[in-house]
Amino acid sequence: MNETLSPDALFADLHKAVGGRLFTVTVLDRGAGLARRIYTSDPDAYPVSGTKPMSQGAWTDMVIERGETFVANTVAEFAVYFGDHALIESLGCQSALNVPVVDGQVIGTVNVLDQEHYFTPQRVEDVQRAVLERHDDLIAVLHHVMR
Repeated sequence: MNETLSPDALFADLHKAVGGRLFTVTVLDRGAGLARRIYTSDPDAYPVSGTKPMSQGAWTDMVIERGETFVANTVAEFAVYFGDHALIESLGCQSALNVPVVDGQVIGTVNVLDQEHYFTPQRVEDVQRAVLERHDDLIAVLHHVMR
């Protein structure tokens, strides 16, 4: 990892680069079947200590198993997968983007949420590029947190 950047500074830099009303980073604990939040731009609504079950289904198959980016530009598109969709919407977020962080397998996700129809194809590409540019640092931080 870049010796001059703390994990929080790395995540804050990534958030600044990609935007989004709500920005979180999760690390996966496959043994426990949980995704644990390790960074959040809204600690009141989504504290760092929060976890979500890695439930089986289409979202898990897409993002966790196949390592594909999930894009939903309306609440209806993500409500079926996110049990906390009402809270997300109450924060002014009606679209969601989940980018997997891969080191052989998916070990975490970068999550960006914003207004409805926020994720144009260009914006999705820009977020994916920003995550890729920080890939080695993200991997180092996620592995450190997983210990």
